[in-house]
Amino acid sequence: MSERVTLRQFSEAEGTGDWRIVGDGACAFFATPTLDQAARFVAVIAALPAIETHLPDIDIRPGGVTVRLVTADEQDYGMSARDIELAREISGIAAAMGIPADPRRVQSVLVIPGASDVAAIMPFWQAALGYQRRADSPEEDLVDPGGRGPAFWFETMEETRPDGGGAVHVAVWVPAEQAEERVAAALAAGGRVVRDRFSPAWITLADAAGNELDISTISGRG
Repeated sequence: MSERVTLRQFSEAEGTGDWRIVGDGACAFFATPTLDQAARFVAVIAALPAIETHLPDIDIRPGGVTVRLVTADEQDYGMSARDIELAREISGIAAAMGIPADPRRVQSVLVIPGASDVAAIMPFWQAALGYQRRADSPEEDLVDPGGRGPAFWFETMEETRPDGGGAVHVAVWVPAEQAEERVAAALAAGGRVVRDRFSPAWITLADAAGNELDISTISGRG
């Protein structure tokens, strides 16, 4: 197992400037105007020595390739020295091929069902989604076994709705330097601040109907 590193150690390591840590790992977006270029880029990544021992998640879409790095086991989901090494190698490949990185295109989404008793509701969501419990936090996290859908984190609510029920909201993880702009845009589009006492880790906003959303970053976290 590769040596674990902190989020700060990853972000400050030489050669990781293209990458941003969001809710599900370190991600980088590389702009590829054609499918042919994207495929060639991924093929070179696939040929890296020992890549099969620590596979990145790679998503090809029109306009670019998103690569995600994370080290996961039964104790922890986080960053490792191997992730730093791969980030440098992949960024080096992109630079050599003339493929620019665009950190502004990085984000992830987390869905947060809340209840006074999360153990009572998790089985429903797991069955309905076809998800599995995350190995290091099976009492509060569900993940897509295919790695495609957003993760679900189950929050114990200090105060339920007036009828005693729970609520669902989403969190959008963005690079730390983008959070202020994203919050401002949401407020300008009709949102309001519900809670900001956890800033800069997250700020909870609501739309005009009261539906809530967190703008989240790694700032202020361990």
